[in-house]
Amino acid sequence: MTKKQHIGSPAEVEAAFYDALNRADIDALMALWADDEEIVCVHPNGPRLLGHRAIRESWQLILEPGGLHILPSRLHEMHNLMASVHTVVEGTTSATGEPAHLIATNVYLKTPKGWRIAVHHVSVAPGPVPQDGRGQVLH
Repeated sequence: MTKKQHIGSPAEVEAAFYDALNRADIDALMALWADDEEIVCVHPNGPRLLGHRAIRESWQLILEPGGLHILPSRLHEMHNLMASVHTVVEGTTSATGEPAHLIATNVYLKTPKGWRIAVHHVSVAPGPVPQDGRGQVLH
């Protein structure tokens, strides 16, 4: 497994995460996750995955054909000294070649080795990308 390096901020971890996805680099991707086995990943319309093994296996299947070409935007960030929660719109292309977007929540924890991903949860977003910055309120 790739040695985990110290990363200075949640924003740097997030940039490295999307870079690894776009390059289909599973080792770089998994090096960004917290060492804790309580880590969680939920892919669009998928089950909740717990722990390194399940998360790594899911990303290997997803990245087998190559990079995902995801462009995160519209960051909303909440943070304190030990945790940072980011919600982003993930711009991508659908299987039919049409522009599409997903909504992701990424939770980062400050660990002795720097900031690491603890949760990545993605949902398919309905309709066009919101232009007003507030998104849709569902509840």
